Amino acid sequence: MSTPLDTPTTPAAPGTTDGPDRDLAQLGLAALLVVVGGYTLYDATTLRVGFGDPVGPRLFPYVIGAVTVVLGLLLVLATLRGDVPEGEGGEDVDLRQPADWVTVLKLVGVLLFTVLTISFLGWAVSGALLFVGSAWSLGSRTLVRDVIVGLVLSVASWYFFHEGLGVILPAGILDGVL
Repeated sequence: MSTPLDTPTTPAAPGTTDGPDRDLAQLGLAALLVVVGGYTLYDATTLRVGFGDPVGPRLFPYVIGAVTVVLGLLLVLATLRGDVPEGEGGEDVDLRQPADWVTVLKLVGVLLFTVLTISFLGWAVSGALLFVGSAWSLGSRTLVRDVIVGLVLSVASWYFFHEGLGVILPAGILDGVL
């Protein structure tokens, strides 16, 4: 949601026009959206289309690129009109407290462990350990429940990707079991 900028309280110099202040960050984001959308549209034209598929692989990049360009242009119009986003109220965030870097480092460690062990352990085991480690890092103290939920989610996602989508995730030490 956006609101128009407040008009300045100081009088303008003679011979100048009072216009709304421009938020250059919003204009930069709008330009980025237009460029990314335009590149997506261009890149969609380079895709090869088979003769048997009436829709082809170009449909989604065209839609995504066009929507991105339109949103960028709408953001330009809103910015030129003087709209700025509302500041976040931070209802449950105490901005006076420093960042919890210990938790961030724990999460980075868990993610690095997953990256380094996924080819050996496989997704089912590494995914479960990723869930358990992340839950522990964020303050969970129910280890048994975290292990069960992690195993169920990782095995279910392995089967969904492997059987449902045809995307091969490493089975690792559970090769032949899954």
